[in-house]
Amino acid sequence: MVEDVVRLQLPVSEELAIQKNVIQGERGSGKRICVITGTHGDELEGQYVAWQLGRILAEKKGELLGSVEIYPSLNPMGISTIYRGLPGFDLDMNRIFPGSEGGSMHEYVAKKIVDDIQGADLAVDIHASNIFLRELPQIRINELTADKLVPMASHMNMDLIWVHSAATVLESTLAWSLNSIGTPCLVVEMGVGMRLTKEYGDRLTRGILATMTKMGMLPDYKGTIHQPLISHDGNVGYINANQSGIFMPEAKHGQYLKKGQLVGVIADPLTGEVREELLSPNAGLLFTLREYPVTLSGSLIARVLEV
Repeated sequence: MVEDVVRLQLPVSEELAIQKNVIQGERGSGKRICVITGTHGDELEGQYVAWQLGRILAEKKGELLGSVEIYPSLNPMGISTIYRGLPGFDLDMNRIFPGSEGGSMHEYVAKKIVDDIQGADLAVDIHASNIFLRELPQIRINELTADKLVPMASHMNMDLIWVHSAATVLESTLAWSLNSIGTPCLVVEMGVGMRLTKEYGDRLTRGILATMTKMGMLPDYKGTIHQPLISHDGNVGYINANQSGIFMPEAKHGQYLKKGQLVGVIADPLTGEVREELLSPNAGLLFTLREYPVTLSGSLIARVLEV
């Protein structure tokens, strides 16, 4: 059943409508899970998960105990215009939560979204990377909520769980706002901007179904679930370019690297020279790799999880 979360009148007889698909189980009351995506208009990986999950759960309503609410597009104008933020306002929607009833239009929308999700037993906030970087499927968690959220994240079929220090987590995000009011929220990052990676979407869909089984919302899930690596900020190595040019990868995304192994080079198309060789700072999993080849000094090239 499709329901409005918020609907507002816009100029020129247009409307801003944020909607959700509510799948209510036929086995009476139970737990409630919210699956949220589309906060950034250039992050489309969650669109596939929303479609797959809605399709699968529609067939499982007779087995479902509780309800699943799927929010495919928190920023519909951004998605329709392929714009990361809120078109016309130069705002990142994930920097205005928890919003305000008496604030601007977008602050009001943010408040209505938080109010609608509040009280869920679990919220899954799905993001993709930007157009510059490709990410392995991962869940990012604030260290202040790690004790509660890491056990919940362990069944989500991701490659890794990255526990961030509190200083690196912005308090104006949807996840922070929900966790601060007692609604557990997991942030998923996977894939690359403006693309759908079917393999990653299928993995997350299976992970959500497995997590629902652990929560008692579905009968036993039969699929195989990947056990994630758990990392902290201290065991993630960063590779940044010191030179501008064109990045040419030598290592493959998802590959296990040796310390000092060549990850790629920065090339100069004008002179034909190799301006810089980029080496892994530690042995581990290459979980972030630059997708967009043009680099400037300081551009992030890769992240390597020490294992």
